[in-house]
Amino acid sequence: MIRGAWILLCAVCASCLVAESKTGTEFVKPRVVSGPVKHDSDDPAIWVDRKNPANSLVLGTDKDADGALYVFGLDGKPRTDRIVRGLLRPNNVDVAYDVMLGGRKVDVAIVAERFAHRLRVYTLPDLIAVDGGGIPVFEGDRARDVMGVASYTRSADGVLFAIVSRSDRFAPKQGYLHQYRLVDDGKGTLRGVFVRAFGEWSGRKEIEALSVDAVAARVYASDETFAVRVYAADPNAEDADDERAQLGETGFARDHEGSAVLRRPGQVPLLFVSDQQAGELRVFAVPDGATPSYHGRIRYSASETDGIDLTATPLPGFPGGLLVAMSDDRTYHFYDLDDLLRALQR
Repeated sequence: MIRGAWILLCAVCASCLVAESKTGTEFVKPRVVSGPVKHDSDDPAIWVDRKNPANSLVLGTDKDADGALYVFGLDGKPRTDRIVRGLLRPNNVDVAYDVMLGGRKVDVAIVAERFAHRLRVYTLPDLIAVDGGGIPVFEGDRARDVMGVASYTRSADGVLFAIVSRSDRFAPKQGYLHQYRLVDDGKGTLRGVFVRAFGEWSGRKEIEALSVDAVAARVYASDETFAVRVYAADPNAEDADDERAQLGETGFARDHEGSAVLRRPGQVPLLFVSDQQAGELRVFAVPDGATPSYHGRIRYSASETDGIDLTATPLPGFPGGLLVAMSDDRTYHFYDLDDLLRALQR
């Protein structure tokens, strides 16, 4: 049921960050390109150091059986002492703040370890495992290759959830997504408690990319080659399993991929979605309590982008906020959000 719901760390002028494509269309260049990962860059996540923003980090998965979670500074240089290696094809990563663990609040990175059928959880910024060796997902199902992960912290009580997607031709068309409550076991280790199976799948390709707008308590699930599906993030919401909307049913070159929500005070929230084969970001207005609508597109230099993440927080070198996009040359591209929005084509 669908309900209408609704671094270069230097001073650079805006004109220096726009180039001409072969078709004559302007596209935005990144302010920073990260160092390459070993195998295959896939999904980024941004951790903002709220005490010292200059120490903020960008995390990125290296998707391979000999995989890793890479850690970069805002200058794009790898923080080699913090890279987590030995992961079995890590796909997506997300960041959660103020998680109660061992009697104190910590920030964590949550990684989908695809071939191990589990989530890994590491504290930030030190990247220490706090998951007891991993949190199993899709237990008892035939389709267990976890791909996407998005965290949701419920504002009413601070409860942390992880929502996960998968890749497998045996995945069900109903209940494709699973949601877990992440809880402290009393010994300083996070455990997963299954909450629900929800979400439809078109059966065309897969649902990999997930993102959550915590303010609106919405989940955005990219059903590749079909649309972005919208659900309630809170499993206790009324009719939580009903699909709220579909975005981007037309206009995409092929795959609907990474997504992230931009919220600025006094402005309509915007959802950015990677149009992977087009080399573009599709942008949707997602006002609270109103129907989402197409807002425009942005051409940028990242190629074949699977995953993106963004923060509206001004950071050194990124005064308008930071958007990070994976590129298929094994790197991550760091953009100032204002540079991207100036290039928005209606």
